[in-house]
Amino acid sequence: MMCNSGAYITVDERLIPLKGRCPFRQYMPKKPAKYGIKVWTLCDAKTSYAWNMQIYTGKRASGIRVKNQGMRVVLDLTALLKGNNSICDNFFTSHELAMKLFKKKLTILGIIKKNKPALPQDVLALRRRAVHSSKFVLIEECTVVHLPEMHRIMLLLRTMHKDASLRTRKGCKPEMIVDYNATKGGVDYMDKMLATYACQSMTASWPLEVFYNISDVYTNNSYLLWIHYNPE
Repeated sequence: MMCNSGAYITVDERLIPLKGRCPFRQYMPKKPAKYGIKVWTLCDAKTSYAWNMQIYTGKRASGIRVKNQGMRVVLDLTALLKGNNSICDNFFTSHELAMKLFKKKLTILGIIKKNKPALPQDVLALRRRAVHSSKFVLIEECTVVHLPEMHRIMLLLRTMHKDASLRTRKGCKPEMIVDYNATKGGVDYMDKMLATYACQSMTASWPLEVFYNISDVYTNNSYLLWIHYNPE
């Protein structure tokens, strides 16, 4: 490897915009382009250097839904890494994934859905608590924090630290929340860079669109490497 990955890595989904036909074109309403090819991506949370990507080719031909797809994606993308802390959203994060990563000497920090298995009932039953108050619960090697926010409840799972540290300068937010907010946007920042300096392709061919996008990712990685070795 030309450079080492940072302490934090981000796993998220990207969308390669595509107006033409493709057997696995996806509709993602929260993305600006809305239609395109979904790409699972792992990148450095600080620099947005892309380490690994995997194209989502749609459902199986049998139509059977893939179980634990989020966990499979994270394990695939982090297969060659050790010692990093993985930042994931609620599609990927689970207690089972945390334990599998922990055995590989990788840790995780991410939002977890309240319907995920292994979450203790005393966490799920916490209601009507003051906004911004925090409740910490330990599950094996994991720390789960329950944080009531305005109009929603946040549940974060982490294996990196096991204490209930608070950042007083951030309004007494748990350290887990502060770290998550600071590192969750690695893939989004890379998307912004690619959108600004992308190949100006005008094609309805999905293989060409994928090729152009991969070229953009390599170009961005090359630029980040140049900055790394030429800090002045």
